[in-house]
Amino acid sequence: MKKSSNKKLHKAVREKKDEFYTQLTDIEYELKYYKDQFCDKVVFCNCDDPYVSNFFHYFAYNFEKLKLKKLITTCYRNKQYDLFSQNKDKEAIYIEYNGDKDGDRIPSPDEIGIKSLKEDGDFRSLECIELLKEADIVVTNPPFSLFREYVEQLVKYNKKFLIIGNKNAISYKEIFKLIKENKLWAGYRGFSGGMWFYTTDDSENYDRIVDGKKLKNVPSIWFTNLDIAKRHEDIVLYKKYSSKEYPKYDNYDAIEVSKTSDIPIDYDGVMGVPITFIDKYNPEQFEIISDSRYHDGQDFADDINIVDGKALYRRILIKNKKVKK
Repeated sequence: MKKSSNKKLHKAVREKKDEFYTQLTDIEYELKYYKDQFCDKVVFCNCDDPYVSNFFHYFAYNFEKLKLKKLITTCYRNKQYDLFSQNKDKEAIYIEYNGDKDGDRIPSPDEIGIKSLKEDGDFRSLECIELLKEADIVVTNPPFSLFREYVEQLVKYNKKFLIIGNKNAISYKEIFKLIKENKLWAGYRGFSGGMWFYTTDDSENYDRIVDGKKLKNVPSIWFTNLDIAKRHEDIVLYKKYSSKEYPKYDNYDAIEVSKTSDIPIDYDGVMGVPITFIDKYNPEQFEIISDSRYHDGQDFADDINIVDGKALYRRILIKNKKVKK
């Protein structure tokens, strides 16, 4: 593990930036669209809190319904499986669940295998990588500050995944490259608003308290490489191109489209659209050309999205594959 990456992780732990716990309702809403894809699969929830995690709760209580093969969860520097992770232990545990044995369809303590890790449970540790290799699908809420490294690892080991990340991750050139190459896309949850996460009782980083629990709103979405019906649905287009309504950028041969719903149905050139376009992106209908921020391969290359001398918010450059004249 790189020293710089270690420093980032420990810094995030100290500042509790990454201690956001996903609500069960958010997991249930998203996972209902993928149920058929979990049959006879090993699911791995790393970056998790065994026993407290709603990811563990969802998969353990739906183990038979989903026809899972095995459920594995790990947690960073935590052995106290009945508490929120305090990240104070040098070692960690992992949990294996192989399904109900007594017929009550409830995961009881004697049915759940609790095993010790020799290392701290960091998803980049050798032990966790070995568990990752065993998995078919990874489902979790990874540390947002390490999102690039986390996704890079999933891609390296050719894993299917359904994970939560900050919406801004779309603008990371490593993530955008995967989106452009159709190796990663947005899940079902829409881009509007954010997701509400539980945080620790002693956290000062929260927005409201509900039923005595602190919650933080974070602009988040689901990222996945599991195929879903949504990404094969065409965006319904109705507007027609006019040079007056769709100005060209000052120094790039593309037109400005300020809303995804306003994409002209009859324009066959390059168009700049908001990053929220990814929420509706169908690769059978559109081709992603680039991101205005990374078109030349460099970070912060904001020189495409300028109209009449005014810089606009970052745009994604696309072409319509199904132009209707």
